[in-house]
Amino acid sequence: NRIAMKILSRITLIIALLALSVRTTAQEGSNDIFTPIAQYISQGDIEKLSSLFAENLEISIISNSSNSSKNQAKQILKSFFNLHTPRSFDITHTTVKSNRTYALGRLNAGGEIFLVTIFVSFGNSSYKIQQFKVDKLN
Repeated sequence: NRIAMKILSRITLIIALLALSVRTTAQEGSNDIFTPIAQYISQGDIEKLSSLFAENLEISIISNSSNSSKNQAKQILKSFFNLHTPRSFDITHTTVKSNRTYALGRLNAGGEIFLVTIFVSFGNSSYKIQQFKVDKLN
């Protein structure tokens, strides 16, 4: 009986360690999604950025907010980048909460500085941008 208890406690420990490593990997992966997003924004690459959009997402550009299809959001952001050519974009903060990840970043575009907020969720084995918001910093 003592041997069975030792085996059971070791199995429990192994399962707990595996669960922790899977959660850590998922969180690290969610932060990694912002590496290509930041690159696409700083390059103004709408095609690659929009490939990460959910089929429907909330997009807000300087207080003009709408729930849009992937294609509509792509056109809205393309218009913004045509008026404000991106020079650089840096992620300043990220937060992971279950299967949703959030990032704040500073966009230098068209001689102005903007605050960009991005919500990304994980589902069907991929990350998708659910919300993309651009606000002007004073």
